[in-house]
Amino acid sequence: MSQNLPHILLTGFDPFGGESINPSWEAVRFFDGRRIGGHRIIARQLPTEFAGSLRALKAAVREITPVMLLGVGQAGGRAQLSIERVAINVQDARIPDNAGVQPVDEPVIADGPAAYFSTLPIKAMLAALQAQGLPSEISQTAGTYVCNHIAYAMLHLASKRRGVRAGFIHIPYLPEQAAHQRGAASMAKADVVLALEIALRTAIATTVDRKLAAGAID
Repeated sequence: MSQNLPHILLTGFDPFGGESINPSWEAVRFFDGRRIGGHRIIARQLPTEFAGSLRALKAAVREITPVMLLGVGQAGGRAQLSIERVAINVQDARIPDNAGVQPVDEPVIADGPAAYFSTLPIKAMLAALQAQGLPSEISQTAGTYVCNHIAYAMLHLASKRRGVRAGFIHIPYLPEQAAHQRGAASMAKADVVLALEIALRTAIATTVDRKLAAGAID
């Protein structure tokens, strides 16, 4: 691992909910060790566990001292790449995590603020993705499961480190997953990999976000 380049921590998750793969890790693992925009990408797989994912995240941050953190997670049922705007300080699990834990109405960080907004240039990232014809949106909720848990934790850790930015992207099922989910949307892994590279390059190059309308009515 080069000590001469600033590091970006890119994370995905292991499979959960009865799936044999998780598209987030299948895409994220491609970037491990690659150089993008003068930065070295370090990929880590996190367990789909509330406590375990936080331990693994903290260990990775201590190890590589990243200047940017980007979490990626599966959002089965979503048809587009979802760039998350906000992570909330709530854990409310509809199903148990991979450790069998199912927190309900508990905070991610006991003394943390109610929410954190992404510190990545989400509108510039959206524009760059759409310019390449990749279905994408700004999402107003990362849910209340392990993805939101990690999105919040990343932003909390980043807030304690000067100049460190963080954010989260949800991705759809891969086609082989959607084949077993009636009517579910999917996105090819090659397109997800391309999207993540575009998102990373845009985040690295953009310090002041664009002002574009990308809100939601409902």
